[in-house]
Amino acid sequence: MQIKLMEIIIISAAFYPQNSPRSFRTTELVKEFARLGHNVTVYIPKNKKEHIAFEKEYGITIKDLGKQKYKEINIKNGSKYTILFKRAIRRGLLQLFQYPNIEWMFKVKKALKNKKGYDLMISIAAPHPVHWGTVWARTKQNKIAKIWVADCGDPFMGGTTDTFKQFFYFKYMEKYWNKKCDYISVPFDGAKDAYYKEFRHKIKVIPQGFNFDEVKLNNNVYKPNKTPTFAYAGGFIPGARDPKEFIKYLLSLNIDFKFIVYTRTLNMIQPYLDLAEGKIEIRDYIPRTQLIQELSKMDFIVNFNNGVSTQLPSKLIDYYLTKRPVLPLDSYGFEKETVNQFLKGDYSHQFVYNNPEQYKIENVCQQFLELNK
Repeated sequence: MQIKLMEIIIISAAFYPQNSPRSFRTTELVKEFARLGHNVTVYIPKNKKEHIAFEKEYGITIKDLGKQKYKEINIKNGSKYTILFKRAIRRGLLQLFQYPNIEWMFKVKKALKNKKGYDLMISIAAPHPVHWGTVWARTKQNKIAKIWVADCGDPFMGGTTDTFKQFFYFKYMEKYWNKKCDYISVPFDGAKDAYYKEFRHKIKVIPQGFNFDEVKLNNNVYKPNKTPTFAYAGGFIPGARDPKEFIKYLLSLNIDFKFIVYTRTLNMIQPYLDLAEGKIEIRDYIPRTQLIQELSKMDFIVNFNNGVSTQLPSKLIDYYLTKRPVLPLDSYGFEKETVNQFLKGDYSHQFVYNNPEQYKIENVCQQFLELNK
């Protein structure tokens, strides 16, 4: 059957080689749409050296949104009270004005001005001002594309993992783009409840996707470690994706183990490093394919649940590709006996994936393409 080739435009604040869920989302969609033969234009903050090579390799067009000029307040330097003050200012600016992310609204609006002739447009959030700029640029006179899909890895107004709620007036912006877009794509069914009821009919469940063929494991052969060795990769959220109780329990067992943590949320791990005496090791983020290779060497992998039904960690796809069992943990109230079993090599209570084929990038892209029929 002959495939109808489309003109596709994608707008995102994150792209290869950045390590983030939204970067992976954007990059994998672009690569697969291009592989299928579609004409793909992506608007991102362009890095000339790396992205010119990317354009040539995949046959796409990259347009520059420009670098972010609004800078986040640095809270690393200064006295204890200075840091607290700067932290309060930074949080206040974010809550009141979505600073510095609000800049993407203006950049996207400017970039999309007078653009037209596309079959499918996908704007990718977070940050959600990417959607705000898209709806600002899309008018009755110029819709830019026949179909606009607003892709949301995490909800905005309905998000519950952050300690602070969004201020009420942002709901008007959220409802505005909800009304104007053709579809809202979310990564799993439970996320629907985080959106306004009057727009849920527009929601399509399209999970994160990855090219399974790009994954090269550690010779595809796992060898048990002499000491129980396990890992976690990603950020932490106090009270939601929180490792404290798990680490306290591990240290109370007085056994040998190696817990490797790939994170930049250092403040939630560092207080336990001296007590762990080398049993906990912090590592910086590494490229996704390399991370999957490293995780494939672990006895098992740890996943801290978000503690809410509307948000699901996207890293579970990466964990699936490692072919290692996953220990699912709630930040509070986890089953200690399950942890004990994992430490002894009994993985009978490991996380069970529901239809992993849905995460193949070819299946993910097909769902987007079908929205234009």
